Amino acid sequence: MISAIQSIPYPSYKYATLFLEWPEPNCGHCERQGRKCRLKNNGTKSEIECVDLSKAGTKRKWVATCASLGSLVVLLLVVAAYRVYSSDRKEKENQLKIERFLDDYRALKPSRYSYADIKRITNDFEDKLGEGAYGTVYKGKLSSELFVAVKVLNSSKGDGEEFINEVGTMGHIHHVNVVRLVGFCADGFRRALVYEFLPNGSLQDFISSPDNKNSFLGWDKMQDIALAIAKGIEYLHQGCDQRILHFDIKPHNVLLDHNFTPKISDFGLAKLCSKDQSIVSMTTARGTMGYIAPEVFSRNFGNVSYKSDVYSFGMLLLEMVGGRKNVGSATEKTNEIYYPEWIYNLLEEGDDLRIHIGGEGEGKIPKKLAIVGLWCIQWHPVDRPSMKAVVQMLEGGESLTMPPNPFASTGAAGTNASTAARNLNIQLETIPELE
Repeated sequence: MISAIQSIPYPSYKYATLFLEWPEPNCGHCERQGRKCRLKNNGTKSEIECVDLSKAGTKRKWVATCASLGSLVVLLLVVAAYRVYSSDRKEKENQLKIERFLDDYRALKPSRYSYADIKRITNDFEDKLGEGAYGTVYKGKLSSELFVAVKVLNSSKGDGEEFINEVGTMGHIHHVNVVRLVGFCADGFRRALVYEFLPNGSLQDFISSPDNKNSFLGWDKMQDIALAIAKGIEYLHQGCDQRILHFDIKPHNVLLDHNFTPKISDFGLAKLCSKDQSIVSMTTARGTMGYIAPEVFSRNFGNVSYKSDVYSFGMLLLEMVGGRKNVGSATEKTNEIYYPEWIYNLLEEGDDLRIHIGGEGEGKIPKKLAIVGLWCIQWHPVDRPSMKAVVQMLEGGESLTMPPNPFASTGAAGTNASTAARNLNIQLETIPELE
């Protein structure tokens, strides 16, 4: 041990000197080993010990790593909290939008139910009628004699637009061929729509398998149903204060009451516009494949308008005529040809439609429905009739003229329309338009 001595002047006496002494550890032998020295914690004042440099460095690295991991965890927690906050704020904004809409809607007087009411009406969702992309439908009961269909919307789908579309649109409609909205539920995140209950289900149940005579309603009834649907669509286009475009006309969305009177339902994709507005702007295609008009996919075929519903109705008529399952048994080559084109070729050649349903002599009604349907699915909107003209055609006599062939090659481009129709969902891209 080396002692260090240093003298400093002592101010109280002229010639006195104060000597201080402290121990200085001898770390030479530690340094020769490449180590550091330090005083022992529990030893005497002069005892030292050697320590490795690597241990000290490792400790510092461990501390730095823990600090980095801690910072990352904090960052992840902050991001997660922000996302939860943002999602919650967006949902609250959607709720506020719906509440404001419902405040304006009170004058239309549909009943508003709580979620507890919906559970009571459906007996805790006991009887499920069906399920779609936007919700599940249950049978409910308001009284011992009044049954309803309750559509519970999926909270994860959309931002409330479908709910507002459906409730807002139904408030403008009072027609025998449009389903009646009894009430609605907007209870926090839970939303539901309550309709009159139609016991015979959808039209699809009676045309999907026309070979099954037990489910066939007869051509007279089918003609009545077709005419009633046409009148309902005409009312949507011309009978309301604002023109209502449905954009999802198909057999699944036509419901039948106890007398098989058809009622158009499901207005979640509908758009409202003024009656003098002939063109509608859309940002995305909407509807169901097979029933969507070409211009809804691509404006190269024309502008979107009420004629888009006319096209969908035409496809519905053709499906009523043949039913998709009946097509396969009609001809071995049916799979190689577009079904509406096959119908057109049969009519143009004067052949029987080969619809073997009903008694002899009943072929006039399916022929009429087919001709009207072909008029409705003309490739360009300008060539299609209005729904008012369609109603007149269905009500009129049997002398209907054949429409132009919508499946012929289209001009200089040489594109075959039937091929485009078969591949519509993969060949045509949606052209976005600003609202």
